[in-house]
Amino acid sequence: MSPAAGRGGRQRRPGRAPAAMPKERPLWRGPAFRLCLLSAALFLCLQLGMRRSWCPEEKPRAVVVPAGRVPPPARGTEQQQAGAAAVGRRRVTYVRSGRRGSAAPACCPLQPPGGRRRKTVRWHIELQPWASPTPSLNYEALRFLKYISTSQISCEHMNLNSLRGYSETTKKPWSICLDERFSLIHRIRSKQCRLYSLGLGNDDNQFEISMANSGCEVHRFDPSIKSAHIHEGQHLWYHRLSIDWRDPNPAIAAHKLHSNTKKLGTILNEFGHQKIDVLKADVESAEWKILENLILEDVVEQIGQLVFEVHIHWPGFEVSGNDSTVVRYWYSLLRELELKDFRLFHTYKDLSKPQMFLKKEAFNASSCYTLSWVNTRWK
Repeated sequence: MSPAAGRGGRQRRPGRAPAAMPKERPLWRGPAFRLCLLSAALFLCLQLGMRRSWCPEEKPRAVVVPAGRVPPPARGTEQQQAGAAAVGRRRVTYVRSGRRGSAAPACCPLQPPGGRRRKTVRWHIELQPWASPTPSLNYEALRFLKYISTSQISCEHMNLNSLRGYSETTKKPWSICLDERFSLIHRIRSKQCRLYSLGLGNDDNQFEISMANSGCEVHRFDPSIKSAHIHEGQHLWYHRLSIDWRDPNPAIAAHKLHSNTKKLGTILNEFGHQKIDVLKADVESAEWKILENLILEDVVEQIGQLVFEVHIHWPGFEVSGNDSTVVRYWYSLLRELELKDFRLFHTYKDLSKPQMFLKKEAFNASSCYTLSWVNTRWK
C-alpha cells in the first residue's frame, strides 16, 4: 500500500485531474436583473404616458411661420416667454400690415415685376468726376458749356404757331416738344394737359396765356401777385406762392416771413395733382437748388417736360464752393436729369444778357440760357 493510499483511504485513479469548483455567475447576467431593468423601463414609459395625458398644455404647439421668417424661441423661463410673446406680437402686426404673400408694409404698393425698388431718401446728388486729373475751372467750364449746347434728342416740332391763341409777342422762346412720339401734343388736343409756371415778378406771361387758350390747365406761381389766388379765364390760375427747395419751419421766427414759400412736392400734394406735363421756371438763380430738390425727392419723375432758365453769372442761391466746384455741381445736376431719362432737345443762348461766366468775361458764354428737356419715359 502506497503512502497516499494509506492517508486518504482511497486510491486516486491515475490519469484524472481533480474536479474544479463551479464558478458563480455575475449578477448582471442573471434573469432577475434583466427582469428588473425591463420593469423599470416599462414603469418609465407608463409615467411619461400618464404625464402627457394629464398635462396636455405641456405638448409642443406647432407654430406657423411665414416664408422667410425666423420661428419664435422655445418655451423657457417666464421672462423668456414674455419676450417671445412680445416679439411674436410685433411680427404678427408687421405681417398683417403688408399684402398677402409679401412682407412689404401696406403703405407701400408692390412694384410690378422688373420695376424699381422702394425709393430711398437721398440727401445729396452724386457728384460727377472732375473733368481733369486736378480741379480746373477751365476744364469744368468747357465741359459744362459743351453739355448745355449739345442736343441729346431731336425734336422737329417746337413751333407754338399751331396752338390756338399763340401770340408772337412772347419775349423768350419757351420751347416745348410737340412731336407725335411724345404725349404732350396729344394731351393738348384732348384738353388734358397741365402747365406749372414758376416766376418772380416777371410780366412775360404770353406763353402761359397761349397754353391756357389751347385748353391746358395753367397754374402760375409768383409771390408778387396781389391776391392769394386769381382765376383768369377758363384755364388760367395765378397763385401768390413762391416755389422753393424747402418748406418754411413755422417754429423759426425768420421763416414766418416766408409763409407763402413751399416746395413743389408740397404744392402738388395740396392741389391733388399727380402729374405736370410742362414745368417752366424763371426764378432768377434759385433754379439750381430747386432742381436739386426735384431730383432728390423724385418729383422730377412726375414731370413730362422741363423748360428752365439757368443763370451762370454767379453760383446761385445757397450754392457754395470755389468756381471749379460750383461748375462741377451744375454739371452733376444736369447729368442726374439724364440718368432719369430726360433728354435736352433745345438750348437758347440769350445774347441780350451780359456775357459773363461766374463774374468773368470768359469762354464766350452768356449769363443766361434757356434749356428744354423732354422726359422720354413720360406717358
